[in-house]
Amino acid sequence: MGHPLLLVQLVVIIVAARLVAAIARRFGQPAVVGEMLAGLALGPIVFGAIAPTWQQRLFPADSLGNLQSLSTLGLVLFMVVVGAELRVPASARGGLLRPAAWIGGISVVLPMALALGIAPLLYADYAPPGITKTAFALFFATACAITALPVMARIVKERGLTDSLPGRLGIAAAAVVDVLAWIMLACVVALISAHGDWAPFWRTVMGLVLLLVLTWFVLRPLCARLLTRHAPEGNANAAVLAFLLAGAFGCAAITEWLNLHAVFGAFLFGVCLPRDDRLLHKLIERVEHVTVATLVPVFFVLAGLSTSAQVLTGGAGVALLLVLAVAVLGKLLGGTAGARIAGQSWRDSFTIGSLMNARGMMELIVIKVGLDAGVINTAMFTILLVMAIVTTMMTTPMVMASYGRPRHGTAVASNR
Repeated sequence: MGHPLLLVQLVVIIVAARLVAAIARRFGQPAVVGEMLAGLALGPIVFGAIAPTWQQRLFPADSLGNLQSLSTLGLVLFMVVVGAELRVPASARGGLLRPAAWIGGISVVLPMALALGIAPLLYADYAPPGITKTAFALFFATACAITALPVMARIVKERGLTDSLPGRLGIAAAAVVDVLAWIMLACVVALISAHGDWAPFWRTVMGLVLLLVLTWFVLRPLCARLLTRHAPEGNANAAVLAFLLAGAFGCAAITEWLNLHAVFGAFLFGVCLPRDDRLLHKLIERVEHVTVATLVPVFFVLAGLSTSAQVLTGGAGVALLLVLAVAVLGKLLGGTAGARIAGQSWRDSFTIGSLMNARGMMELIVIKVGLDAGVINTAMFTILLVMAIVTTMMTTPMVMASYGRPRHGTAVASNR
């Protein structure tokens, strides 16, 4: 299809995302909830059910390649910023790192254990042909263990918890979960891509190890020297920004070549950048704002177009409730138990457990990786997408119930 259709698609996508995000914000929800709902609404479940002819004309199958390219570009840019944001709060170094490890560890292990318990019940209906029970179960367990650090950080800021113990512990624990989850996902995707042949699996693992060495011992000091010399105040000029973007796209290309997803490479490059809040602010200002406004909504719509209306019929409703129960209980109980073991009060522990239940866009990225890798079918993708939306919507009300409303004058940020 020609470029005019692509431009019309972008207009519809951006306007729909902004409108539904504004409505979500009016109800006290993060903007990302509205954007995910907008993407779901433009798919077959809502728009396709109400006006299937118009939906097919707006999003014909032969036009999705252009949108996929824009979506990949958006994900790479977004994941660079997510990687740059990933840090242990300074307060955690003063004694919160150990309790954060308890919280993060248990809020990963418990939902994974529950998910592995129900995975055999879902395998027959939701695993594509040729996918082993082990691969399906491991991916499903990883998907249930995700916590979205970016959206949690914004919720913490909105609720006035930035300087509170639950807020600092929640963010530190989410950083632990992010690291564990991405490592597990990389291993699962490598295992799936190998198709039972251990030689490709080990080539992928060794390639990933070499990339880790490259990013940490070569790119990390190189970026630090470059930024110290040419952007001492974090204000990267066009040449420095071009270098950073080239590094991000290069790492993304390497992980794509390794049969992993481009998001892994972009995330690794973001992690290797200096932990400089001034640089992070400039990246958010120059990269994330434009990406979130234009390219990320494309990803949400492609996710919505990948859903199946079958989730509304038959036994899929039971499967959805089962997945929701595992996801919510695993995170809520895991985070609360970890906080209690770490010596926190019941009130603070429940607040932390509620925060750990936030999944946001990170969950969508993970399940889209699984769908593209062929480890889940569209019905399971739909169930997990709905789970991501519901659990993210639950977070703010549960935090408000346990810790109260935000203080007046609290800044409101764009939520991921």
